[in-house]
Amino acid sequence: MQTTEKPKRKVEVGKALSTRNGTLAVSAIAALLAGGLLLVFLNQYRESTRDDDATVNVVVAKRLIERGSSADVLADAGVFQAARIRKDELKQGAIVDPSILEGKIAAGDVYPGEQIMSADFTAVTPRAVHKLSGYSRAISIPTDAVHGNTAELRAGDRVDVLGAFNSAEGAPGGGGKPVITVMMRDVLVLRAPIGGTGAEGSSGGNIVLKARDSKAVQIAYAADNGDLWLLLRPQAGATNSPIPLTTLESVMLGTKPIPVDGQVPVEGTP
Repeated sequence: MQTTEKPKRKVEVGKALSTRNGTLAVSAIAALLAGGLLLVFLNQYRESTRDDDATVNVVVAKRLIERGSSADVLADAGVFQAARIRKDELKQGAIVDPSILEGKIAAGDVYPGEQIMSADFTAVTPRAVHKLSGYSRAISIPTDAVHGNTAELRAGDRVDVLGAFNSAEGAPGGGGKPVITVMMRDVLVLRAPIGGTGAEGSSGGNIVLKARDSKAVQIAYAADNGDLWLLLRPQAGATNSPIPLTTLESVMLGTKPIPVDGQVPVEGTP
C-alpha cells in the first residue's frame, strides 16, 4: 500500500515575525542589544572618570625662568603653562593657579617643563623694574617738564605722549617755528607723583613711564629741549586718529603742515 507524505508547510519569516511570539522575540533581541551597548558605554565612562580622578592640573614653566624674573611679566609673555599630570606625580607645594604669583619674583631658576612651586617665587616690595622685560625701559620725567593731567595720573594708567618744539628752520626772520607731534601711544604709567600711592608707591615728584629703549631716548630729548604733554587714555576701548605734525597752519587753516627739513613726521615714526 502506497503512502503519501504530507507536504511540509513552508514557514514564511514575515508571517512568523508578524505573530505575537515573533514580536516578543524581536523585542527581546533589541533589548539585549541595547543592554550590551549601555554596558559598553558605562564601562567607557567609568574608565574616563577613573582617568580624570587620577590626574590633576598644574602650572609648569614653558621656558627657562631666571632668578629675579617678575611673575607679572612672565604671565604676560605666556611662560606659565597649564599641564595635566598624574596625582602621584604632583609635587607638594605645586602651583595650580598662576594668579597667586601676582606681584612676586622668581627666587631661583626654574627649568622648562618643571612644576612651579610656591617656594619658587617670593613677595617683594613693588618696583618699576618688575614691569620691564626685553627692550622696555622705565624713564622718569620731572613733573615740571610735563603738561596735562599730572594731577589725574595713577600707576597703571595709559597715556599718549606729545612733544612740542620750536624749529628754527622755515620760520620768517629766523625765529622759531612751533610744532607738536605725537611721539608715543598707549604708554604705561609705572608711577605717578600725585595719588599714585597704590601698589607702586610714591615716585618722589616724578612721573615714571614704560617705553621701548629707543623711544625713551626721544622722551628724554623732548623733556630737555621742548615740552611734553601727556594725554590720559580711556581705560577700555581707546581708539587712535592718524595725526601728522601739527603747526600753526594746520591749526588755523586746516592745511597740511609746512615740512620741517623737507619732511612731515607722522605719529609713530622714530
